[in-house]
Amino acid sequence: MVPSGLAIAAPVVVLAAALIIDRMIGDPQSSYHPVALLGRFIGWWGKPARYSSRLQRAAGLFFWLLTVLVFTIPFLLFGKLAPLYIFLPGAPFLLKSCFAWRSLEDHTQAVVEAVRGDLATGRERLRMMVSRDTASLDREHILSAAYESMTENLTDSIVSPLCYYVIFGLPGAAVFRAANTMDAMLGYRDERERLGWCSARMDDLLNFVPARMTVLFLLLYFIVRRRLKPALHILRRDRRNRPGFNGGIVMAAMAGGIGVRFEKPGVYSIGDEERSLGDGGKDILRAVRAVTLMVAITAGSTLFLLGTWINNMGI
Repeated sequence: MVPSGLAIAAPVVVLAAALIIDRMIGDPQSSYHPVALLGRFIGWWGKPARYSSRLQRAAGLFFWLLTVLVFTIPFLLFGKLAPLYIFLPGAPFLLKSCFAWRSLEDHTQAVVEAVRGDLATGRERLRMMVSRDTASLDREHILSAAYESMTENLTDSIVSPLCYYVIFGLPGAAVFRAANTMDAMLGYRDERERLGWCSARMDDLLNFVPARMTVLFLLLYFIVRRRLKPALHILRRDRRNRPGFNGGIVMAAMAGGIGVRFEKPGVYSIGDEERSLGDGGKDILRAVRAVTLMVAITAGSTLFLLGTWINNMGI
């Protein structure tokens, strides 16, 4: 029988330990990393040429469900069957595999450092973060793409998986990570569009509430920074400039609060250029860190209160 106090504290301990592990080691470059294995499985079935055009949508739905199931079952079984002395040291590593805080910063900083010396190296490193053509981007547009990716992934890589962990535990975080990885690999308007339609729509739906939570936390941060008014102005004006109904609102709030402009040439422009991204980038990094800590504290507090309530109710 697990003591009630320990049962209440366990999810909070797992969350805190996962965040510490992330800051210490980031994402190890291993072919056996759970998300690397997930990516190989998606890469196997996610080839449009394997299916006739009439079957691609059905195949996309079937393999979306199968991929979520295959990736989530180990998390579910571990949470249900592992004794506490195994669960507590093991669960933080499983949860950490579902979000990427340090890795997000590291990839962005690699681009920032590269463009200080050589634009060609900056473009090369940027290709690891974004799908757009980087060959002709100048310094400001390279930085824009990198910081746009960091801003959008504040939801995808941090806020959403932590939200689903709070609500559904390890399986919730796993479901989101599988869905988001499928969208990252297949959710494009090219030859993958029909096969990836389910991945793209499900990612939009799963991110809908977390994206708005991200905006709320950003606005709270900008209140402290005395930048709420410009953040709200750009949010209202530019939130629909970017395709999709999640990424644009986060990018608009960030651009307005920091005082920079995000631009994908020929596609969208968000924010006013009060200062360059070279000057404002460090403040984007601070905002991402602040929101991550705010979300983590909120998540931990929610888990503790829910655990206390469930224990008191005798559920």
